[in-house]
Amino acid sequence: MFVNRGFQLSALLATLIMAFSLVAVDTAEARRGGSFGGRGLRTERSIPSTQVAPKTTAPVQNTMTNGTQKSTAGAATAAARPSIFGGFGGALLGGLLFSGLFGFGFGGFGGMLALLFQVVIIGLIVGFFLRRRQPAMAGGAPFQYQPPNAGQNYAGRPSDSPGPRSNASQRAGRRDEIGVRDADLATFERNLAELQDAYSREDYAALRRITTPEVMGYLAEELGANASRGLRNEVFDVRLLAGDVAEAWREGGTEYASVAMRYESRDVTRNRSTGEIVSGDDHVTETIEIWTFQRQNGGPWLVSAIQEA
Repeated sequence: MFVNRGFQLSALLATLIMAFSLVAVDTAEARRGGSFGGRGLRTERSIPSTQVAPKTTAPVQNTMTNGTQKSTAGAATAAARPSIFGGFGGALLGGLLFSGLFGFGFGGFGGMLALLFQVVIIGLIVGFFLRRRQPAMAGGAPFQYQPPNAGQNYAGRPSDSPGPRSNASQRAGRRDEIGVRDADLATFERNLAELQDAYSREDYAALRRITTPEVMGYLAEELGANASRGLRNEVFDVRLLAGDVAEAWREGGTEYASVAMRYESRDVTRNRSTGEIVSGDDHVTETIEIWTFQRQNGGPWLVSAIQEA
């Protein structure tokens, strides 16, 4: 034969290891949630980056704003997301793998050692790129609240109460045209936890209180689809880790605030009858999303859009 059996086995081993690493990276890149809702006149505009979400977020994919309906294009979303295996990184990894399979493999045991050595190098390169792709954590409290009175309960303050701009608003600069305050940020954080809890309990009334009719429609559709398949999605142990105001603006009597939020939670899908977990793992994972809130004439903030960051 042109190649010996040792080479064939080592080449197969390297191929399997590389395939596993590719699958693992792709799984880590999968995002929960989706991209739905409306952002007023900015629904079809991208959202600027922040410290929490350092990349520009694409426009809402599913929306009924202005009477237009968009469909989610999974392939387009995946294509828009840069891969660590593209460009220079892809060429380098491809070159190492090619040389390992067809260059160093003809030397029996020595070739196998060389190939395994290259697999280790590939693993180190993959780890390096993954670490570079992870956004830096914002220090301190999620939104770095500045309470005017020590120990004051933000949940008890109305969202339109007077007060200075929050630290998150000051970081946004001119992108925050309405001056988001700490009380508003506390409302956003509370709505994050309340929506996830109500969704897990399939509490339609609670969801209706904190979302716009459009967002409520999408959530109800998801819940109905799960129920028809005998499933229940549960998101619990939700804790906000970091948050930033991406942009905030006013359209007539309606105010909008798009906020980048990094939070941790447990996300599992269970069989409705047996309670058995059929999807997801019962451990804490992190998610970065852009949530847009809107309020009319100083009323309560409602969730009007949720987007993957």
